[in-house]
Amino acid sequence: MTAPVFVVDEVPGGPQFVLDGPEGRHAVSVKRLHTGEDVVLTDGRGRWAEGVVMTAEGKDRLVVADLHVVHEEPPPAPRITVVQALPKGDRGELAVETMSETGVDAIVPWAASRCITQWKGERGLKALAKWRATAREAGKQSRRVRFAEVADAMTTKQVAAFLAEASFAAVLHEDRLYPGSPLATVELPAEGEIVLVVGPEGGVSPEELAMFTGAGAKVCRLGRSVLRTSTAGTAAGALLLGRTGRWS
Repeated sequence: MTAPVFVVDEVPGGPQFVLDGPEGRHAVSVKRLHTGEDVVLTDGRGRWAEGVVMTAEGKDRLVVADLHVVHEEPPPAPRITVVQALPKGDRGELAVETMSETGVDAIVPWAASRCITQWKGERGLKALAKWRATAREAGKQSRRVRFAEVADAMTTKQVAAFLAEASFAAVLHEDRLYPGSPLATVELPAEGEIVLVVGPEGGVSPEELAMFTGAGAKVCRLGRSVLRTSTAGTAAGALLLGRTGRWS
């Protein structure tokens, strides 16, 4: 079992460090860590250090020793970003959680025309905060030291402009009028950024598809079965991680 991960603002280097606050409380009261156990401290942006628990104090203070070496995990190549149409209910957090655990690098919320859920005003800000908190917790759970980024929500026009800048862009779309290419065999770049668009339950509209393909995106399919919007990004992300060698 790999060492549990805890998030700090700045990764410490030195003989010891006191982990307190919510992270310290989780370590002491939830994980119930004891003297001699290994832990990893990370900023979630690629910097991390491994240490050993010296002692637990009270309910929310963990003294960690032997943090002498601070490591830097390089940015992944190619970078994999999923543009995720807004699912209804809590399926958005489910999508973010599983994509983060799988290893997707960034998630872009997309207000597609056929989305039942729409992020507006304060409600939208709260929903975005939930997605980001979910990505953070999923990053810790899956022992990542470079967490998945959750961008601000984009409109269709913004997504099209984003796709135009990608090294490779694809829209997952299952329609007899658009047979598409199998994502399992389409040619992928070794560097740069791969961007994948996952539409809502009602599918990507013809107008959106035309805008995305006009920006250079390919129409792709995963397989014979049609996945829900909250699971398609995870399945496609796993496929891309395997094909690009990042799971080797």
